[in-house]
Amino acid sequence: MHLGDIFSLSFDALVDRKVRTLLTVLMVVLGSSLVVVLNGLSAGQAAFLESQFSSLAANVIYVGSGLHSYHGSSSQASIIINNAVLSKISTLPYVQTVVPEYLGSVELDTQGETQHVSVTAMDPTKLTVILPNLQYVDGSTVRPDDRSAVLVGDTIANPPGASTPFIVLGQTIKLTSSYTDASGKPATEVMNYIVSGIMQPSGNTRIDDSIIISLDAGNQLLRKSTKYDQLVVAAVSPDYVGTVQQEITTQYGKTLGVTTPSAIMAITQRASSGNAEFTLMVGIIALVVGAVGIVTTLYNSVTERIREIGTMKAIGAQNSDILQLFIVEAALIGVIGASLGLIIGMGAGYVLSMFTTTNVPGSGSVHIHPIYVLTDLLKVWVLSVTLSLAAGIYPAWKASRLSPMVALRRE
Repeated sequence: MHLGDIFSLSFDALVDRKVRTLLTVLMVVLGSSLVVVLNGLSAGQAAFLESQFSSLAANVIYVGSGLHSYHGSSSQASIIINNAVLSKISTLPYVQTVVPEYLGSVELDTQGETQHVSVTAMDPTKLTVILPNLQYVDGSTVRPDDRSAVLVGDTIANPPGASTPFIVLGQTIKLTSSYTDASGKPATEVMNYIVSGIMQPSGNTRIDDSIIISLDAGNQLLRKSTKYDQLVVAAVSPDYVGTVQQEITTQYGKTLGVTTPSAIMAITQRASSGNAEFTLMVGIIALVVGAVGIVTTLYNSVTERIREIGTMKAIGAQNSDILQLFIVEAALIGVIGASLGLIIGMGAGYVLSMFTTTNVPGSGSVHIHPIYVLTDLLKVWVLSVTLSLAAGIYPAWKASRLSPMVALRRE
């Protein structure tokens, strides 16, 4: 039999069993589309995280309180980050500048509307140490020593989906901080500020979703007692980040936690790689389920077409012809299912990105846009078709081994 005849007979056999064929193809479609969606969103998430960290200065080191270490029944507390620690780190070799920060969460009240926001207290002129390309909307002014002035991140000033700005330049806002007083009772600190500047989108969600106030104002509002939450240490160049990090670790050991954007990015990349492997395994399981459906469909097809197979052999069809006939049927199911799965999976990924969000701790919610790589799509397509072909081998072999005499006697 010619290959064209085999293809025609295989296609006609699938058409004759429309419902069963559609259900089997659907299994392959679901499996391949699931792999495409998961891979696309995983790649999109990895790209988003990389863009967040790449927006940070490469020469910056973040210093915060370290972990507690335990020795028997006693514990050694992390060191308090105060002006003494600030001065000592400032004198370390290759340190260009050190920016102290107070961090907290406050209630923002303006024009009768309230919301909880993150607040960062620091010298606002030092924001460019963290974000060298930071820009402000027209009319903004940065007032380093003005305790009544605030800078507002773009996400707060212009909430996603809102038709009008929530905050504009020159507007007065009220910030309320909750704390526990010396007697252990809950208390609040309330301060009014004037919006002196609004930051343009920076790509760094921690800044875009924050309100920036001066260091003195933050010390009073957040009741920090000159105990800093974090130091932003800038090395003279990215080449000396490792050296400065080692110096800080040598001086303070584990009493201070030291992290860099590059270290965070490396961990993120490893986590993304592990996540991609996991999604691939989930997708393969779904494709295996589809392969089981192909085995069932073709095996039942062999049972139903025993007399047809016997007739074909009686008029001269060889075992290899029958084998090819069912292998082509499995291939057609795989090709159709895998092709539709890629198209549907890509579309589903974009739809999910429109209606779902990812929460970034301390930074609000953001959309993750799927990213599809041609080589990854080809791998999914080849995998789907290969599993379909593998699933068709046993039914095809079973059909090719049927004796024509036994088949023709079958009722």
